[in-house]
Amino acid sequence: MSETANHIDKPVAGKCLCGSVSIIMREAHREVDVCHCTMCQSWTGSMYAGIETDDFMIEGEEHITAYQSSKWAERAFCSKCGSHLWFKFLPTGARTFLAGLFDLPKGMPIKHQIFVDEKPDWFDIAQESPMKTGPEIIAEAEAAGFNFD
Repeated sequence: MSETANHIDKPVAGKCLCGSVSIIMREAHREVDVCHCTMCQSWTGSMYAGIETDDFMIEGEEHITAYQSSKWAERAFCSKCGSHLWFKFLPTGARTFLAGLFDLPKGMPIKHQIFVDEKPDWFDIAQESPMKTGPEIIAEAEAAGFNFD
């Protein structure tokens, strides 16, 4: 699978554990977003690693349950097997799909690690990448026009 500067140039297919939900990402970003916030830790049992795309197709939508986990976030999962599917940032509509659902090219870099101020001390990621605290992420969203009040 070849890659362009910012996107994987071929569609990337993935599915939940039971196969009831399948996702095809066209022009998926070629970087992994990592989040260490406490909500992602509760949701995944560790950190969240996702791939962003603006162009995707979903089959099996009748098996998807979406949950608004905060004022600014929606998380979705397969209602049959429980596989986590995506995180959607409501202020922008940006959606990342869990990286583990897909057969991704080797050597995918980490775009950034966010909410590093909430990262537990029992693990570290070896790959160096930009690291942003929760307040830095909130400030970026507010600068983009989102009101958290």
